[in-house]
Order: sequence, then structure tokens, then C-alpha cells
Amino acid sequence: MPRPRQPGRHRRPEPLVAPEGAPALVLAVPGTPSSATRSLAEEVVSIARSELPGLDARIGYLDGDNAEFPSLRTVLVRAAEERTARFEQARAAGMDVREPDGPVAVVVPLLAGPDSALLRRVRQAVMESRIAAELTDVLGPHPLLAEALHVRLSEAGLARADRARLFTVATAADGIILASVGGDEAVQAAGITGMLLAARLAVPVMAAALDQEGSIASVADQLRSSGSQQLALAPYLIGPEIEPGLVAEAAKEADCSAAESLGPYPAIGKLALAKYTTALGITPQQVQGTPVR
Repeated sequence: MPRPRQPGRHRRPEPLVAPEGAPALVLAVPGTPSSATRSLAEEVVSIARSELPGLDARIGYLDGDNAEFPSLRTVLVRAAEERTARFEQARAAGMDVREPDGPVAVVVPLLAGPDSALLRRVRQAVMESRIAAELTDVLGPHPLLAEALHVRLSEAGLARADRARLFTVATAADGIILASVGGDEAVQAAGITGMLLAARLAVPVMAAALDQEGSIASVADQLRSSGSQQLALAPYLIGPEIEPGLVAEAAKEADCSAAESLGPYPAIGKLALAKYTTALGITPQQVQGTPVR
């Protein structure tokens, strides 16, 4: 039996569940498929499911081509076939059901910032599937990503975990290079999250492009010329979208240490879900970041 609702103005809100027959959330994962990539993507969709019980969340790979790593196109076609099969089974059982309409899926690119080349491929895969699907924007910029960057820097010993506590980190950076991929558009978008990160750390943060020759070194020079002596590189990346070793090469180019990519940080799953619920016009539980201290 359901528990009775607590009376009064301070009662807990009813937990949100996925509407019956809601489209699938399909996470579009860039990069070369691997066991590490699959583990990351599965953790992201697991976080989304925990935030929205009943969510049908699936993973499609831009470079997938088999049962282990199904392509985005294959996942969309399968979702459509399964929706049609459920409807036909219900009708055959004599149930009064309405024929499904609306999008079969909402496709959420697993990207922190815009990358026109990758997004073009995602759109192409959706078009080739011939399936009615909504395509959302990328996850950033967002305060939750600034929080995630802060955590990754603190994990690497490159930033204080909490500015309110009276302790120091000997290796804490006094200037941050926010590394993105996707050219100038990605750098501009990363710069917005960079401003939020700078407010958290109280140090200058500048965005640079991993995929533009000389961009990382140029930003490193600018930070040093403005007074920063100990730099750190923070990848504004989830991980699968770049070749392994690219961040390490960039850190070597800037002569500084680097934090890990964002990876399956809880905020990534929450933001993916927020893109999904916004596309459907349903109200998600409020997505908040950890308050700045």
C-alpha cells in the first residue's frame, strides 16, 4: 500500500516517474567504442534512471556497428519496433489502447559542449533511421559542470575542495586552462562555464581548444603573463569524444598538470535527464549544484 502523504506545507513532493509510454532516452555516445566507454555511458544512464523511475534509457554509439556496441541508428530503429510491438500485443489482448504517436525517442548527445562535426553525425544518424526522434542540445554550459570541474581538480590536488575551510593545497593552481574540443564555438561555450568555475576557485580560468594547434600553449602564455605561476589543465570533456592521450599531450604542451575528464560524474546523468524532460515538457526534480562555499 502506498504510504499516506504527509499533511501540511512541508510535506515531501511526490517523486516523479516516467509517464507511461514515454519516449526512450537515447544517449548518443561519440568516439571509438570500448569497454571503458560503455561503462561510462551505462553509469550515466543509471544515474538518469535513478532520478526518474521507469525511464527507458538506451545507449547508441556513433561508431557502433555490432550487438555489443549498437549504432545510434540501430538503437532508434529497435526502439520504434518495440513500441509498435507493444501496441499490437495490447490490441490483440483486447485492451483499449491508443495507437502511439509523437517521438519514439529523445536523443541526448553525450557532449559537454558543442562540436559541430560530431553533432552533424548525430543528426545524420537520426535522419537515416527514419524514426521520429527529438534531438536535444549538448549538456553545457551549466553550473553543474563547473561543480564537476571543481571536483575533478580537487581530486587531482590542483584545487581546494572547499574555500571556506582553513587549509591549503600545496599544488593548488593559480590559473586554469579549460580544454575543449569543437573549435571556436566550443571555446566560447566553455568560457561561460569557465566563469562559473573561476567564481568557485577565485583564480583566473581561460578556455582553449584541444583541436586547434597552438591554442593550449597560447592560453598558457596569457595566464602566465597575467601573473599565474602554477597552471592546471581541466578537460571540459566527458571523455569518449577525444583520443586517449590527447589531454596528457596538451598538459605537456602547457607544462602543467591535468585533472581527469568529467567522466560519469553524477551531474552528467542529471543533465542528460534534464535535456530529456525539457524536450518532453515534463517537470523534472529540480537540478541543483552544490552551493559555493
